[in-house]
Amino acid sequence: MDFKRHIETAWNLTLGNIVSLILLTLVFVGISALTLGILAPVTLAGYTQSLLLLVRNGREPKMQDLFTHMKLFLPLLGFGVAVFVLSSIGFMLFFIPGLIFVVAVTFCCIYMLPLMTDRNLGIMDAIKESYAMSRQGELVDHIVIVIIYLAITTIGGTVFIGVLFTQPLATLFLLSTYEERTRVAPPAAPPQS
Repeated sequence: MDFKRHIETAWNLTLGNIVSLILLTLVFVGISALTLGILAPVTLAGYTQSLLLLVRNGREPKMQDLFTHMKLFLPLLGFGVAVFVLSSIGFMLFFIPGLIFVVAVTFCCIYMLPLMTDRNLGIMDAIKESYAMSRQGELVDHIVIVIIYLAITTIGGTVFIGVLFTQPLATLFLLSTYEERTRVAPPAAPPQS
């Protein structure tokens, strides 16, 4: 996998749409904070789909995109609560089990939201497909994708203003790799006689 190309794609798309991405991210973070995280998963689904359309079609992100996947509210809220409870229990048990759980969920479910919004998969099917995608190709490639995504979001998470730039950058990087992994292979040429 050409990581340099994916990072350059994410960087160029971020710079080319900086104003709309910062505004979209600001509204997403604001809604998540005001609702104490209750609307965070479903607005993240809309955010993800909006940025996927930017990667795929060059379509500029719009504010109303955040609310386009409200049908996913209950499944994503349930998933978020389950992950929160299990990781909290893990962190209370000497910290390491919680960290392992969070890394495992991130590793296996990193493509879950794009699959749910792009292919209209249910949550269990999206988790299974995301896990299958994580195992396709070289395992090292997927590990590097997860590390780059987490590194970008962690760096931006240290400062509020940083999130406004690094969240779209990290998401665009992830969606660029998603596009490569889901690209349909060209049909095989018929055998020559």
